Amino acid sequence: MELKTMLYEKQGDIAIMTFNRPKVMNALDYDACLDILSCVAELKRDDEVKAAILTGGPKVFAAGGDIPFLKTVTPVQMEKWIEMTHTAFNGLESVDKPIVAAIAGLAFGGGLEVALACDIRIAAEGTLVGLPETNLALFPAGGGTQRVTRMAGLAWAKDLILVGDPISVAEAKSIGLITRIVPAESLMDEAIKLAKKLAAKAPLTTRITKQSLNNSVYQDLASGLLFEQKGFAFLFATEDHIEGLDAFMQKRKPVFKGN
Repeated sequence: MELKTMLYEKQGDIAIMTFNRPKVMNALDYDACLDILSCVAELKRDDEVKAAILTGGPKVFAAGGDIPFLKTVTPVQMEKWIEMTHTAFNGLESVDKPIVAAIAGLAFGGGLEVALACDIRIAAEGTLVGLPETNLALFPAGGGTQRVTRMAGLAWAKDLILVGDPISVAEAKSIGLITRIVPAESLMDEAIKLAKKLAAKAPLTTRITKQSLNNSVYQDLASGLLFEQKGFAFLFATEDHIEGLDAFMQKRKPVFKGN
């Protein structure tokens, strides 16, 4: 897998994806979207990987869209790029393995939008997040107007997007955009610990549960409940389900094999 703007490495059963454009604060461009899609494809392909981390390193997660790149594209090209952005971010959201966003420094614009496409967001103390696009006479079109509304509600989405000011991770946690805050020096240690805890779960259960949770946002209640019913019944056909019950009865840790 050849990547231009990211690094991809495996540590046992977890994968770590790192934005790698430090000179432009990990700003996102066309190549970044292609690299995210490549990482998503690798996550789907590699059965050894059970969970993943997306990070930008210890100084900055991602500063949003690459302004010089944005100045070169036509409206038609921009429409196609936004479509690719949606495809890339949706790919992260829908991949059948849990993804932890480990956020340090700042996550603005597209940087926050890609983090919102991950399953769990853990951030370093002192980090700032925001959607400042209206200050450039634009708006966050990488899913920002949709995911922020679903996670934090319409009132907060309007405040964050229309005003465009950054907020602290403490405030972001209070409105549901961030779920965990840790000391900056322990961000990756905590992210890896969390990813390993997720990786130890039964893979089929994680996949069905993640799908069911995503359905709760994007489908009507009746459809979501039907998927929940069928998915729960499906898990009763798995060996991991039996292992989970046996381990509980025997007061030991379960060993799941993905069967």
